[in-house]
Amino acid sequence: MTAAALPAETARRDGFRLGLILLLAPAVLWLGLLIILPHVQLLLLSLKVKLAPRLYETGLANYTEFFAESIYWSTLIRTTLLSLTATVLTLLIAFPVAYYIAKMLRGRRKNLLFVLALLPFWVSELIRTLGWIIILRETGLISLGLQATGLIGQPVELLGNDAAILVGLVYTSMLFMVVPLVTVLDSLDDSLVEAGYDLGGNGFAVLREIIIPHATPGIVAGCIVVFMLTLGNILTPALLGGKNSLWFTDQIFQKFIVRFNWEQGAAFGFLLLLVSSLVVWLGLKLTRQSLASTMA
Repeated sequence: MTAAALPAETARRDGFRLGLILLLAPAVLWLGLLIILPHVQLLLLSLKVKLAPRLYETGLANYTEFFAESIYWSTLIRTTLLSLTATVLTLLIAFPVAYYIAKMLRGRRKNLLFVLALLPFWVSELIRTLGWIIILRETGLISLGLQATGLIGQPVELLGNDAAILVGLVYTSMLFMVVPLVTVLDSLDDSLVEAGYDLGGNGFAVLREIIIPHATPGIVAGCIVVFMLTLGNILTPALLGGKNSLWFTDQIFQKFIVRFNWEQGAAFGFLLLLVSSLVVWLGLKLTRQSLASTMA
């Protein structure tokens, strides 16, 4: 390389570096300012123990109180288990829907059904949850329908229980399971499925050996998103479960907004983050997936 070509090469490298920095700057700022920094602040706040007005010390009292009171850790366990149940139910309902859209339909009918699956999510979660209240309440459509058919003699209240919460969580999370499943199943070569049947496999064998292994990244991605959304949901459990819903995010809300105990609320929020991260990590290990490949 000649001496005259060196400045040009250096300028190209500098231009490439500048372009890379400008390209990555929005993502870095987003992660740093809106995700990493708030969580660091949350951790630091959770380690503050209030002794008197404007007098604090560093300690783990906010965490020890969580384990000392059974209502706190039992609510977290209950919230986690119900969120896992809602995730599994969402997967069981969304998988056949996604497979039908991706592999059974073509052209306009495929696009139409996909749009119909997205249509309920064009309105806010509040409106969708209120719709389920109208359906499940004592004077709702289900209660009136059962009375009209003679199956029950008086109105029945279907709100204020875990089943109502699960219905709302599954419904409000369905989109986030259907979309990744449709995307990954759409890339499945139809000839592989046909070959499975030609080799003597039945529907269950083809599903187990071909379809599910191919769809595993989409399944894991959808389950992660749905689990995180249901675990952090506060609106649906509060409206469908009533005052006795015992959802952990509601306890965090009470600490921050009602009791102004930000230190303990921060500790509860950080514990929720640890639990969700642990469940996601275990799910990735059990399915032998990596987070990078799954999200890609």
